[in-house]
Amino acid sequence: MVKSKRSVVLAAGMLLQLCAGIVYMWSVFRGPVATYLNWDPAAAAFTSSIMLAAFVVGIVGGGQLQDRLGPRNVLIGGSLLFSLGMILTSTVNSSNPSMIYVTYGVIAGLGVGIVYTTTVSVIQKWYPDRRGFATGMMVSAFGFSLVIFTPIASALLASKGVPFTFTAIGILFLVVCTLSSFPVVNPPADYLPAGVSAAKAKPQQRHYTTAEMLKSPQFYKIFFGMMLILPAYFILNPQFKTLGADRGLSDAFQNYLVMTTGVASAAGRLLFSWASDKIGRKNAIYCIIGVTLVGVLTLIVAQGFLFMVCIALIAFAFGGCASVFPALTADNFGTKYMGLNYGCVMVGFGIAALGAPRLAAALPQDAAHTSAFVMAAVLCLVALGFIVLIKKPKAQ
Repeated sequence: MVKSKRSVVLAAGMLLQLCAGIVYMWSVFRGPVATYLNWDPAAAAFTSSIMLAAFVVGIVGGGQLQDRLGPRNVLIGGSLLFSLGMILTSTVNSSNPSMIYVTYGVIAGLGVGIVYTTTVSVIQKWYPDRRGFATGMMVSAFGFSLVIFTPIASALLASKGVPFTFTAIGILFLVVCTLSSFPVVNPPADYLPAGVSAAKAKPQQRHYTTAEMLKSPQFYKIFFGMMLILPAYFILNPQFKTLGADRGLSDAFQNYLVMTTGVASAAGRLLFSWASDKIGRKNAIYCIIGVTLVGVLTLIVAQGFLFMVCIALIAFAFGGCASVFPALTADNFGTKYMGLNYGCVMVGFGIAALGAPRLAAALPQDAAHTSAFVMAAVLCLVALGFIVLIKKPKAQ
């Protein structure tokens, strides 16, 4: 009964994550939206940064709320907020195009963050024996969203237009996410999976409050380690298609490039999380850093198909961060306050998402974006230093 219950929670959470993954799809919407609203493409591109910032705020706020109110109530609220933002985006017109910053960026972004953190926090509690696997399954659906919804959204935008597309997606998500929220509840306080010993599940682990965690040096090593690995992805994310065109990819391959990043991200979330259960969290993160370095340095000279391979490598490593760092946080600080604790770690994600593109733009530019990619590589090496300093948590 309980075993099947956790499987149901995992499946429902994956459906929620599949819908929430649209946070990374602004590169698909940006061009048609800018044309429809007669809006400056550079101003339209900024929507992605606003949504990512709101996403992190939603993660912090949603984590605190679900620790108090329970996951089901918070998920329903987040789903309503997320869907409302998409539907309201369909009403924005050319007289005030920047309202998309509020509808898609802030409202939908907050809802996505709430849904993301709540599902990740809950599944950590149901799978104390396989945290990496469970987190990987959950967030791989988030990454796979690009694969499912990119062709659907592209077809709708081309045939039905911008307002219809956002209305249809908003209504679809409203139904799917609200219904999927109901099975997602916390396990009993003394829950252990069948056949799993107490020692393996680590119930003796200390559960840090957020205030206690913030006083721990271990938190800052995790925080800065995550923050400094991610710039390679965020420098590229808003302009996958633009860079693809510069590197010789046709229009068709530019769309494939967006879908490829989704497949690679989903694969990284699955494989690195599984590996972290086998080889340890730190060793998995060393591999993530290595893959990122290879991808970002090769990008300096890559053209055509090789460029797609490099982007896929960086997305693969980015997906690995999304699945390994929640498990690393739970290993070190417990699961009781996981919602808000991991929200604090994810502030580093938000800083990277907002700061990396602007820092890259401030550097001297050439056609190959060499300085930006070198900067991302250097930051990865600094991240490596923080990860090396992380100590294995002691049993309490």
